[in-house]
Amino acid sequence: MKKHKELSTKSKWDSLIKFVSSKFGNGNKLDLQAVLFLIGINELGQGYRDFTSEEKTNLLHIAICRLLSRYGYYHFNGRDKDGWPHWTTKNLPKKLSSNQQNNLLKESAIIYFNDAGIGFN
Repeated sequence: MKKHKELSTKSKWDSLIKFVSSKFGNGNKLDLQAVLFLIGINELGQGYRDFTSEEKTNLLHIAICRLLSRYGYYHFNGRDKDGWPHWTTKNLPKKLSSNQQNNLLKESAIIYFNDAGIGFN
């Protein structure tokens, strides 16, 4: 059963990557970091603009918090005066391998895009 879920997640992830790459990749295949960046921009809600290096890091953090809040790891606290969302660590995840972390983020990103009504399958 787990093997079937992994295949299903991989297939859905491949479809998501194909979709975002066609929309935002300018001919390049995007990866998990690029998907997180797009989610961060969406969650910020200010549209795309040039971001500083620090802001890009913050966008990745926003995306990770948003995705992992689904599993109870983070709690949304609200936005600051500049409109940036802030999160608090709620429950520290058990120690996960890098591969397990990536898979959890990929699964949650798939759900995120589906919940947004963005068809990519």
